[in-house]
Amino acid sequence: MIMDIPLQVTVELGRTKMKIKEILDLGGGSIVELDRLAGEPVDIRVNGKMIAKGEVVVIDESFGVRITDIISKMERINNVQ
Repeated sequence: MIMDIPLQVTVELGRTKMKIKEILDLGGGSIVELDRLAGEPVDIRVNGKMIAKGEVVVIDESFGVRITDIISKMERINNVQ
């Protein structure tokens, strides 16, 4: 059944652009500054397509995401095709 097909779910904290030299200089302890503020909603993507926004939460020792805004079912279906 089509509803049983597994899809890749990704939560994007933010993005940045870096020069090749900066990437090569990265090491343990390096910090990469992103384009979002702390507490700002994160993007929830399915197969690379944004379907929702959410906030990062901690569940026991793991991270999770609480959905705060989601696109309609029809838009989600169209986005993952």
